[in-house]
Amino acid sequence: MENLSFVLRAPKEVAIEDRPKPELKDPYDVLVHVGQTGICGSDVHYWQRGRIGDYIVKGPMVLGHESSGVVIATGSKVTKLTSGDRIAMEPGVPCRRCAYCRDGSYHLCGSMIFAATPPWDGTLAKYYINASDFCYKIPENMTLEEGAMVEPVAVACATTKTAALRAHQSVLVLGCGPIGVLCQAVAKDCGARLVVGVDVVEKRLEMARGYGVDGVFVPPKREGGVDAMEHAEAVSKMLAQQFLDADEDGFDVVLECSGAEPCVQLGIYAARRGGTFVQARMGKENVAFPITAVCTRGLTVKGSIRYLPGCYPAAINLIASGRLDVKRLVTNRYRFEEAEEAFELVKAGREDVFKVMISGVDFGPC
Repeated sequence: MENLSFVLRAPKEVAIEDRPKPELKDPYDVLVHVGQTGICGSDVHYWQRGRIGDYIVKGPMVLGHESSGVVIATGSKVTKLTSGDRIAMEPGVPCRRCAYCRDGSYHLCGSMIFAATPPWDGTLAKYYINASDFCYKIPENMTLEEGAMVEPVAVACATTKTAALRAHQSVLVLGCGPIGVLCQAVAKDCGARLVVGVDVVEKRLEMARGYGVDGVFVPPKREGGVDAMEHAEAVSKMLAQQFLDADEDGFDVVLECSGAEPCVQLGIYAARRGGTFVQARMGKENVAFPITAVCTRGLTVKGSIRYLPGCYPAAINLIASGRLDVKRLVTNRYRFEEAEEAFELVKAGREDVFKVMISGVDFGPC
């Protein structure tokens, strides 16, 4: 067997296939033996629906993009990595030539090759080739499992960076799944004076309490006949009354990490006048949005996608220094041969499941 790979053959159809071992062609690339891979919601979305927005699965595609591994071969011009180096892989490689890349906004590159985004294969295989400058050595005190967790931590770093979060600000995080919990922890590490997590699932709130939140909140359900915007505004006032001082009319920064329409609406009303709202999770493609409130409150609304420059090194530092414990977020572990079972678990949406890890081919626990 050369290169066992977990392949999405068609929507709702996956299989483990043996593919040819990839060969290095670009002198700046490295060949990686993949050690650990976390399952992301986007992987499940492609598996179940075959598309995310304009990205449509039109042929077989290897899944996975949250990965770490060991370098086993390097291109002729690679100087900073050698065989045997343990690395975290940033799974999106831009063109480096377009106006966005040259402006330092490589995450917006229209020609980006991103793992497990059609038509590009992902990292859930024994071997994967990545650009050497998008591979980051991890220190000896980090496991490969923690190396795979660098990806979601980097997403959280990008979200807070997009918000231009500053010390002593108040932060509201909507959604306490893995990304929401990590955003809470990163916000606290950035010096936020107040971090509040919002969710309707108690298991997630329990996890959030251990990641830097100063308080958690369960929003009441909207009763039949009550206008959605009126409900969102009323709940925002409950939040302010419970967590903010009397002279504060909202949170400085709102990070929306659920993708749920009611949370998007709540987040706009919960932001203070002149505050910042960042959408970090995709839900329905179109939602009812309180645009008038955005204008009258003078809000800055931003979208956050993937990672910004410096986010991967920052994420590694947070984990390696011990300031962010990602091990507690990993609730389930599977061997590569059990990949489909792992995906089924994530799809089930159980309240006690946070991050699911799949070990690489011929890798034991690491």
